[in-house]
Amino acid sequence: MPSSDLKCIGSTDFFTKQGLTTMTFTRQNVWELGSDWADPILWYARGVKAMKARPLNDPTSWRFFGAMHGFDQNLWSQLGLLDEGDQPPSDGDMKTYWMQCQHGSWYFLPWHRGYLLALEAVVRDAIAQLSGPSATWALPYWNYFKPGQNQLPPAFASPDWPDGTGDNPLYVVQRYGPDNNGSIYIPTDQVDQNALGDSRFVGPGQGGSQGFGGVSTGFAHSGQRHGGVESQPHDAVHVLVGGGDDQNPGLMSFPDLAGLDPIFYLHHANIDRLWEVWNRGNPSHADPADAKWVQGPASIGERAFAMPMPGGRSWAYTPADTVSLSTLGYGYDDVSAPAQPQIASRFQRLGMAPPEPGRRPAMANVELLGASQGGLSLTGSGAKTSVQLDHAVRNKVSSSLQGMTGGAPAPDRIFLNLENVRGVNDATVFSVYINVPEADDPARHPELRAGSVGLFGVSKASAMDGPHAGDGLTFVVEITHVIDTLHLHGALNVNQLHVSLVPRREVPAASPVSIGHISIFRQSP
Repeated sequence: MPSSDLKCIGSTDFFTKQGLTTMTFTRQNVWELGSDWADPILWYARGVKAMKARPLNDPTSWRFFGAMHGFDQNLWSQLGLLDEGDQPPSDGDMKTYWMQCQHGSWYFLPWHRGYLLALEAVVRDAIAQLSGPSATWALPYWNYFKPGQNQLPPAFASPDWPDGTGDNPLYVVQRYGPDNNGSIYIPTDQVDQNALGDSRFVGPGQGGSQGFGGVSTGFAHSGQRHGGVESQPHDAVHVLVGGGDDQNPGLMSFPDLAGLDPIFYLHHANIDRLWEVWNRGNPSHADPADAKWVQGPASIGERAFAMPMPGGRSWAYTPADTVSLSTLGYGYDDVSAPAQPQIASRFQRLGMAPPEPGRRPAMANVELLGASQGGLSLTGSGAKTSVQLDHAVRNKVSSSLQGMTGGAPAPDRIFLNLENVRGVNDATVFSVYINVPEADDPARHPELRAGSVGLFGVSKASAMDGPHAGDGLTFVVEITHVIDTLHLHGALNVNQLHVSLVPRREVPAASPVSIGHISIFRQSP
């Protein structure tokens, strides 16, 4: 169905009047269902099997849904995901639905929420056709942050069904894991939920915070700058689960393959849950009110967000249609905020009076603090470079951290930008350290570790014939806590900062990661 024929109707109308929901479904933690093959997982597997049996051109088939997230014919053919007898979808269906996912965009969260709802509706319909518990079934989520739950859920790790027979549709051969040996788990030192502490959904960008949800964009199937929760934990979990390399790609590691792995949807259910956690976490947290976000890209003449639904129906939706879980007819069994350092702890550490609860400053001003002299190639076990600092701007940062900036309501935040990052292997993950002593092991200095970066989407962004003509991606890492540490130890009065990039596993010389430029920005009220 061409997008011009889609009728954008309210979520409540669509999901109730079309009979897709008549109650509130509860998405539960996959590790707390009572058993490895509890009913929500068993019926998910049966629903996935039914979708996998459908032809590519069926809008409710597994591969059709995978292509909605991304499609690369060469990559799919390399992995045997296309058959000679496959009939492609109609031109209208492809233009409406395929290659639609939003990355590097403030539409990242609402688009993926709609995607999950559509997948859930199609699986639930398949469960109904199998005379299963469709009236209560909901997609589980995987909260890899809870103690003891960072392992891949067992039902996804075995090729067998619970009765010992093969052909488990939740099992994927192309999952290689963080160590590239087939052991799938999330290393807790490589992921974080720091984005939950960002007080704004939309960051100022321009080198500063990307915000919890991303910076303002149009329709962005593969945008260049990922928002806070998209960078961490979203990107990192994708590539840690998928692993692999450009010759043997893990499905989860590459955007054009990720929607084909059944664990994708449990991972994204957790990201979706974190959006709800963020919204409830502080009185100042709110989704964008900008009409361009509320009404979506179709309001500015770009592609509408559209999902195929059971029974040949279609749902065109806007971000505004996705903001209320109760309206959409589902919720989560746990939306409590995780233990996070409170904003007051930073003020206390710096010896400053914290702002009143719920009254965090906007921090909208961004200024360049320093930049590298050139690019950097990451191969082997790591790479190092230096960023020259502007003395006047560095002094502003120092004054801010001492509460000497004329009564400013908050100390500066500091962000490191890795610009024009290019590579061929999305499964690369590396940590960023600041000012590690010469010849010392970075692992001995956790206080100087800024965070981790997962290169989800880098190969697509590096392609010369891609949407960004090979410009690559830009990754933004907040280094505020490291700068605070240097300040408190009297080590910030320097002409340059030394940046170390340490990959989780060695980067082959034949497929290096190149960083075109490194810059550091201060963000102030």
